Amino acid sequence: MEEKETNEQIEETKVSEEITAETTEAAAEKPAKAPKAKKEEAVEEVTKAEAKEVAADVAKEVLTDNEAAMAEAVVPSPQVSSSEAEVASAEIEAEEIAEAADTEEEVEAAAPRGERSPRGRKERGGKKRKVETTEAPVSEWKEVVVQIRRVTKVVKGGKKLSFRAIVVVGNQKGQVGVGCAKAAEVIIAIQKAVADGRKNLINVPVFKTTIPHPITGRSGAGSVMLRPASQGTGVIAGGAVRAVLELAGIENILSKSLGSKSPLNAAGATINALKSLKPFKTVAKKRGITLTQMFN
Repeated sequence: MEEKETNEQIEETKVSEEITAETTEAAAEKPAKAPKAKKEEAVEEVTKAEAKEVAADVAKEVLTDNEAAMAEAVVPSPQVSSSEAEVASAEIEAEEIAEAADTEEEVEAAAPRGERSPRGRKERGGKKRKVETTEAPVSEWKEVVVQIRRVTKVVKGGKKLSFRAIVVVGNQKGQVGVGCAKAAEVIIAIQKAVADGRKNLINVPVFKTTIPHPITGRSGAGSVMLRPASQGTGVIAGGAVRAVLELAGIENILSKSLGSKSPLNAAGATINALKSLKPFKTVAKKRGITLTQMFN
C-alpha cells in the first residue's frame, strides 16, 4: 500500500511538474507574442495616418485646381471703396462742367454780338446746353471787291483818314449793280458798298450768253466799248469791266476800256452801257414790225 501511495505521489508530482512547465512555457510565449502584436498595431496605425495625409494632400490639390479654373473663368471685379467712388464721380462732374463751359464760350464767340447770351448765367443743374448748328442758306448774290483805297479829307485841325470801297454785286442772271462807300474801317466800308450796290441794281438783256448789239458807255472821263461775240469767245475784258460783265451773267463778249483808267469810272461806264441796251422785242414793238421782219 505504501508503494502505491508513493507511486501516486510520484505521478502527482510529475503531473504538477508538467503543468508548471506548461504554464511557464505559456507565460514565456505570451510576452513574446504581445510585443509582436503591439508592433503590428503600431504599423497599422502609421499606415492609416499616412493614408489619411495622402488623401488630404490629394483633396487639397483638387481644390486648388478647381479654384484656379474658377478664377480663370470668372475674374472678380475690383472692390472700390466708397470714398474712391465719390472722388471719381466728382472728377467726372468737374470735367463735364468744364467741357460745357468751353462749348458755351465757342458758341458765344462764333455768334454775332446781338445774339450772344449774357455772361454769368448758367443753366440749372449744370447740364450741357444743346447746340444746334444750322447751315446758313446759300445766297445767289455774289460780291466782288474791285478796289479798296485810303482817302483823306482835309478838315479844320488836320486830315480825316477813311477807306473807300468799290464793290460789284450780281446774281449772274441778268441783275448787276456797283456800290461805292467810305468808312473809318475797311469791313464797314465794304458792307456799306454792298448795300449801295444792291440799291442800284439794273436788269441786263442777255441774248444767247452775249449782248444783243454793240454799244458804248460813258462815266466821267472814261468810256467802255462793248461788242457781242460768238459762242466760245469768253469774256474779253479786265479789271472792273470784267467783274461787272461776269456778275451780269454774260459769258461771251468783246470790250475795250477807253479814256480814264480809274476802276470807278470803268465800272460806271460799263453799267451805263449795259443799262442802255435794248432787247429785240422792244425795238420791234417800237417800229411796229415783227421779229422775223426785223431780222430779215
